[in-house]
Amino acid sequence: QVQLVESGGGLVQAGGSLRLSCAASGIIFSPNTMGWYLQAPGKERDMVANITHDVTTNYADSVKGRFTISRDNAKSTVYLQMNSLKPEDSAVYYCNARRTTLFRTYDYWGQGTQVTVSS
Repeated sequence: QVQLVESGGGLVQAGGSLRLSCAASGIIFSPNTMGWYLQAPGKERDMVANITHDVTTNYADSVKGRFTISRDNAKSTVYLQMNSLKPEDSAVYYCNARRTTLFRTYDYWGQGTQVTVSS
């Protein structure tokens, strides 16, 4: 059974930092593209950042220069370092594992962790 368990969310003042972690189990971690998504109340889930198996990273324009995604394949864990946080970063953050083969895409999600940035 695949499990993605996020941690590290919480309440922080604007300008502060948080580090999210997502520990994966039940999958072979290294081939997966790992990503972080956010979902604010009443809005769609949007990609924040992802990192491919060959450590190529992609970021939403809104977080470039402030957030850094990284992965540790030995620990089957992906991280999101969030600096210079803004109130508009407040949302539930979800971890995603995605692997695309010739025949299908495998998509797994964590349960989410709340990030609240106060002004």
